Amino acid sequence: MTRTALVTGGAGFIGCAISEGLAERFDRIVVVDNLHPQVHKERVRPAALAKKVELVVGDVTDRSVWDSVLADFAPDVVIHLAAETGTGQSLTESTRHGHVNVVGTTVMLDALSHSGNLPKKIVLTSSRAVYGEGPWAAPGSKETVYPGQRSNEQLAASQWDFPGLAPKPMDGRVTRPSPVSVYAATKLAQEHILTSWAIPYGVKSTVLRLQNVYGPGQSLSNPYTGIVSLFCRLAREGKSIPIYEDGLMLRDFVLIDDVASAILAAVDCEAPTPLPMDVGVGVASTIAEVAAKIARNYGAPAPHVCAKYRFGDVRHASCTIEGTVAVLDWQPVNDVDAGLSKLQAWIETQLEPVRQDA
Repeated sequence: MTRTALVTGGAGFIGCAISEGLAERFDRIVVVDNLHPQVHKERVRPAALAKKVELVVGDVTDRSVWDSVLADFAPDVVIHLAAETGTGQSLTESTRHGHVNVVGTTVMLDALSHSGNLPKKIVLTSSRAVYGEGPWAAPGSKETVYPGQRSNEQLAASQWDFPGLAPKPMDGRVTRPSPVSVYAATKLAQEHILTSWAIPYGVKSTVLRLQNVYGPGQSLSNPYTGIVSLFCRLAREGKSIPIYEDGLMLRDFVLIDDVASAILAAVDCEAPTPLPMDVGVGVASTIAEVAAKIARNYGAPAPHVCAKYRFGDVRHASCTIEGTVAVLDWQPVNDVDAGLSKLQAWIETQLEPVRQDA
């Protein structure tokens, strides 16, 4: 029996990372990707995309693209990666984010339902951003508090944390989503739209909320691609890494290898997945700690705190992966040190050597 998979946005960072694994599992794989220049410096088929994959260059918001793809292709599994991902950018380009993330999802689902060939499963890569500032608690208290979005006045006064409260890790089983950026709001909308559509049609839906993904294959030209690769480029050039706020923001940095294995585990999973699952390492690091590691690895000057801030950024973001590990046959295997080593080795294959001035 022929097994088929469809991947939206599948020519990007994550799509390329899962392509070989999909090639081992499916007889036919079709990727729909518009090769957006913000992600793809050159609008050509990525070399990292498995040769077995059929690439359709098209926009997920274009119904004619879907009609063409689904005319002779009935996917058993859909992996929905396509999204605009700039947290800060979404504040000034909210229509673009809403159009791609929300409308793109509804156009895809309409096309699937109208085709008469429904997939058995849809896996959505969502984001830890949907939690917003997440849950906090007073020291020694078991009561969870959701303080909400930090105000302009609070940030301008360098009041980075919420007084008297300590952050708690996010957990898709119990944490209440509360987006604080347009991007995050559109990702949460994606989740709600998918589950609302899937249940009546009997399609299994799986939502993976990814933490801060980084690693080999990440765009080195996209300014919204993530701070780890940006930090590496700055340190590689002998520059001091600027750190926003006070540098003590917590993040769960998860290597692309572990994210890819989680997505493939979700594809393979036969068990019900009614709750969103968190994909991270399960261990938080401060931005300052990671910046210092990168600076040391490159022999660069120590990072410096610049006290700038960006609206839409949350103070802390970490997660527990207990719920994910309990359902999926998956476990992350790379800590930050191992991940940074892999990223830095890859960067050296992508960029020209740094010129050493006499």
